[in-house]
Amino acid sequence: MKLLACNSNIPLAQSMADYLGVKLTNASVKRFADQEVFVEIHENVRGEDVFVIQSTSFPANDHIMELLVCLDALKRASARRVTAVIPYFGYARQDRKVGPRTPISAKLVANIIAASGANRMLTIDLHAGQIQGFFDIPVDNLYAAPVIVEDIGKHYKKDNLMIVSPDVGGVVRARALAKRLGADLAIVDKRRERAGESEVMHIIGDVNGRDCILIDDIVDSAGTICNAADALKNAGANSVAAYVTHGVLSGKALERIEKSKLSSMVITDTIQTTEAAKKTKNIRVVSIAPLLAEAIKRISEETSVSSLFD
Repeated sequence: MKLLACNSNIPLAQSMADYLGVKLTNASVKRFADQEVFVEIHENVRGEDVFVIQSTSFPANDHIMELLVCLDALKRASARRVTAVIPYFGYARQDRKVGPRTPISAKLVANIIAASGANRMLTIDLHAGQIQGFFDIPVDNLYAAPVIVEDIGKHYKKDNLMIVSPDVGGVVRARALAKRLGADLAIVDKRRERAGESEVMHIIGDVNGRDCILIDDIVDSAGTICNAADALKNAGANSVAAYVTHGVLSGKALERIEKSKLSSMVITDTIQTTEAAKKTKNIRVVSIAPLLAEAIKRISEETSVSSLFD
């Protein structure tokens, strides 16, 4: 087994290597003067089982290109099997045509990854589970739930918890987590007037006096989750926190979160945390590295990955 880290999230890759007791593969992933990507692998990978670690986070297109060139380099170096480990799959929100003459970019990216030499893909909390079907190679879509459940258990008493989905689309994810915790479920019903903005309409479920935890897969501009926190507090919630797998945190997201009624927002390190996010008083980061590393170990050993979530 070999782990090769591209540039999007080297700390996560190093944590995974430490967990597995291996060294990151010696390779150069750099740019020419005109920003063309150049990859050179400095050790033999012929016949090896190689895992390329790269989130397609900001700058998404640069990071995708790094991944593709790495995959091609490994294929041409006769690696036995190459797995694209993409903790955050950035084009997942473009999983369908939203209007006339619009692309399905998630399918396009899936095609390119497979064509570049990936034999399988490993990711966490795809925005839409059906994206697994866009790939013509095996896909392991892990869930951050075990990490989130463990952290909630350390910081909250379960007898007053209310798990909340910030929108109708996230109900399945929130329900699964509520079932693991033995907690009740509420839903924030919202209407999105335009991209990047949301209006909270009403709350389905009695949250009065409860410790509410919002569950989502992506926090980008943070408008939806901060509006949901306001609505929950106005409905009498005792406290409101949020657990989110992928902290994209673009634009004024950090400012919104810091000024919001969220007591805390917990994100994982699928995307490398910026210094500004680390300094935001109510943001906390938990590591997904052990879960990813254990999945990599099981894929390499040809044992069950799904049993991680039993």
